[in-house]
Amino acid sequence: MKILIDVSQIIYETGVSVYTKELVSHLVKLFPENEYILYGGSLRRGKEIRVLSESLGDVRTVTTFISPTIADVLWNRLHILPIEKIAGKADIFHSSDWAEPPSGMPKVTTIHDLSFIHYPKFTDPKISSTHKRRLYWVKRESTAVIVPSKATKEDATKLGISEKKIRVIPEAPSRIYKKQKASKIRKVRGKYKIEGRYALAVGTSPRKNIVRIINAFDKAKVESKLNKLVVVGGGVSRSNTKNLMYLGHVPTSELPALYSGASIFIYTSLYEGFGLPILEAFSCGCPVLTSNVSSMPEVAGSAAVLVDPESTEEITEGIVETLNKSEGLIEKGKERLRYYSWENAANATMSVYEELIKL
Repeated sequence: MKILIDVSQIIYETGVSVYTKELVSHLVKLFPENEYILYGGSLRRGKEIRVLSESLGDVRTVTTFISPTIADVLWNRLHILPIEKIAGKADIFHSSDWAEPPSGMPKVTTIHDLSFIHYPKFTDPKISSTHKRRLYWVKRESTAVIVPSKATKEDATKLGISEKKIRVIPEAPSRIYKKQKASKIRKVRGKYKIEGRYALAVGTSPRKNIVRIINAFDKAKVESKLNKLVVVGGGVSRSNTKNLMYLGHVPTSELPALYSGASIFIYTSLYEGFGLPILEAFSCGCPVLTSNVSSMPEVAGSAAVLVDPESTEEITEGIVETLNKSEGLIEKGKERLRYYSWENAANATMSVYEELIKL
């Protein structure tokens, strides 16, 4: 089978980047008999795409100067220039989550979440418009749609995507996420000057609920005996205080140490298509407090404390409860990880490809 995959977003250190790298590398490893063509478009970072793609295994890489902005215009707005005109014909085309080029091949796409529909005021208008334009073509042209959770499947069907097309394939944490040695934790803590016991939060957008998290931490800090709330993501222009530290963007390679050193991971987001950081924290032996909405209960199961993300009071109480139950939650987190692996995801994705070429 010849498989064409759009890997344009592989270079951005986002959740979609992780998904793309892990899926492709495991497909190549588990199914080496297939021929893989990886397409990547970038105005300035084509070399990075080629280097990363070629590191994934025995694959052919095709890069162009079609940037994300140009891709939106070319494929989502005008919907011209079939992808096979650029990368050649294949048996299956797996598109990215940004642009939906026309194609005569059976098309698979992955929808990671639909937050731009649920919380449009929290999404950059340009990004929201791009995803809506792409979704228009997904509904009409995609032969199969992969989603990471049952919650996202429900969201997709409500938007008019045929349930018959949708396949739920959960994601998984990368192998780098594991409990780190004390020396590594000390090194990363030293770099960011993190002292004492700390809670970790990832993401600063309103959808990540950071204001309520901060307020709940302030209310719980005495009883919880936590010194700081450490927030990863976003810019570094936000003000730090005695009990609050904004680290801004942190290299992926340092995240396992931050999870491993934290006393609690607070992930009370308002909406997530999957919630991969929950599993990353489990992998690093960090107890988790998360939300009881959208996909998060589905991912966490009974291995985390669940609260209403719109209640500061519940988050406050949840922080204390999570710390009190930390040992038990850590063990449950390890057990929960058995349900998630990239091997399973790759096998399930290959089954989708094989199903489509038989149609």
